[in-house]
Amino acid sequence: MTEPTKLHPAEPIEAFPYAPPTDEIKKKYEEIFQLKKPIKVPWPKLIFDKFVACFMLILFSPAVILLVIFNFVEGLLIPENKGPLFFYYYAVSQGKKFKKWKIRLIKQSYIDQELQAKGDWHAYQNEWMPEARTYMGRIVKKFYLDEIPQFFLVLKGDMSIVGPRPLAVHHYERDLAQGNVTRKLIRGGLLGYGHVRKGTPEFGKPIYEYEYVYRYLHYPSWKLFLTDLYVIWKGVTVMIKGGGH
Repeated sequence: MTEPTKLHPAEPIEAFPYAPPTDEIKKKYEEIFQLKKPIKVPWPKLIFDKFVACFMLILFSPAVILLVIFNFVEGLLIPENKGPLFFYYYAVSQGKKFKKWKIRLIKQSYIDQELQAKGDWHAYQNEWMPEARTYMGRIVKKFYLDEIPQFFLVLKGDMSIVGPRPLAVHHYERDLAQGNVTRKLIRGGLLGYGHVRKGTPEFGKPIYEYEYVYRYLHYPSWKLFLTDLYVIWKGVTVMIKGGGH
């Protein structure tokens, strides 16, 4: 972890709260730890992912147009807030590295340009500093609108609507090092069975990710679909309440 400075604050704990698997988890989900290859996405889930991604991209297209205009106008009025609307960093989904696109929240002066060129998440870690955010960024983060570009990644096949949240490369490597395997087995999701518990004491407990992989393996498609609908409903509830920070 770097020493706190304006451009390199201490790494925020909330960026990686996932705990190692407990002995109970290792025993209960022993078969998952024995898997050597990624699990193929069930075709009903694949179709559902593509349909929802297409629908949401169409639904949010007016919002994206407004954000493009807002970003341009804010850049004209406040030069230090000027910059591209979208950015990416490298993350991992189903064990594969991909470009995770999001909507920019922070001012260019708070972005480490060298790390940005490498697609390193650390380039943008200042987003947890309120003074680093643009006016648009404050609104975007509050309602999780920075995740909109990821519907395109679902359509592309890098992610699913529901699955363990994809982690930046260094967080993924740390997750593996502490014994977790879920993120190398199934596609990362916009919403996770554990991630929708954000803001509760249950957030960060790995048992939910393992339970979801178990259901992925053993539930019939219609029953896994019900789990996904539950996760989506919980995620929408958090978004509507403006739970982003």
